[in-house]
Amino acid sequence: MSRLIRFERTGGPEVLQWVEAEVPAPAAGEVRLRHHAVGLNYIDTYHRSGLYPVPLPSGIGLEAAGVVDAVGEGVSDLAPGDRVAYAGGPLGAYSEIRNIPADRLVRLPDALSFEQGAAMMLQGLTAQYLLRRTYRVQPGDTILIHAAAGGVGLIVCQWAKALGATVIGTVGSDEKAELARLHGCDHTIVYTRETVSTRVREITGGEGVAVVYDSIGKDTFMDSLACLRPLGMMVTFGNASGPVAPFDPGLLGKMGSLFLTRPSLFAYTARRADLLAMAAELFSVVASGQVRLSINQRYPLHDAATAHRELEARRTTGSTILIP
Repeated sequence: MSRLIRFERTGGPEVLQWVEAEVPAPAAGEVRLRHHAVGLNYIDTYHRSGLYPVPLPSGIGLEAAGVVDAVGEGVSDLAPGDRVAYAGGPLGAYSEIRNIPADRLVRLPDALSFEQGAAMMLQGLTAQYLLRRTYRVQPGDTILIHAAAGGVGLIVCQWAKALGATVIGTVGSDEKAELARLHGCDHTIVYTRETVSTRVREITGGEGVAVVYDSIGKDTFMDSLACLRPLGMMVTFGNASGPVAPFDPGLLGKMGSLFLTRPSLFAYTARRADLLAMAAELFSVVASGQVRLSINQRYPLHDAATAHRELEARRTTGSTILIP
């Protein structure tokens, strides 16, 4: 018997239920995993609210770390007792024990804790593809990252700085600005009292930035475009304020032949070889100390609703984990 969070209808955090369920033996190609720590991510709120529809009733959560409890037929590269972590479907990470396809798991190095594994996989792999694949940051680039004091933001700030970039980050308060600076952000913009594009132009001497990484969506999209230099790239990878409204792509030409992309971690990690390579690079920068993980909130798994409320109210910084 396992306890888990499930929701039967979409809505606010109150729809999350703490229930019991039997976990069967793992099917062919699956692993039964006992979670030690579970990651909280903004995409979880999209599933819960219905912004990203899923069949109901449904489990929730895409990221966790734990120990292999049993393996199904055909699984040869994992064994009971192995330490593993994952980020990706199917939904159901908010649980004590679950079955999951073995090809979605990566071995967690002994040097990294379960809490680090649960805090880094989705956010860290997101940072990896943003910085190394969607737009490959080069020494001397100036970049803009929204929500610089969030989980992805703090990783991006440190990693981009290690790559030789100048990092501009947006934050909602002076306290978050200081946190971002402590993690490598060269210039912080408090969006509650400053116009982001105006400050970016001031910081860059009117040139603009090479790339904008925007997880906010509707509220920041147009101003983000105004931050870019000619031929710059707009990367919209989240919808914290809601989805971006339709717009005329001719605007990209008028603003300097800009590039626009809407990437997804799950497309970048669909091939197992890519997943393993991305995870290896992530583990390397964390183990080397170039990227320090900031796990600033911990909640009991059964209190996931409170964690969701705090996340959506922007009262969290860095990474948040749930403890089964």
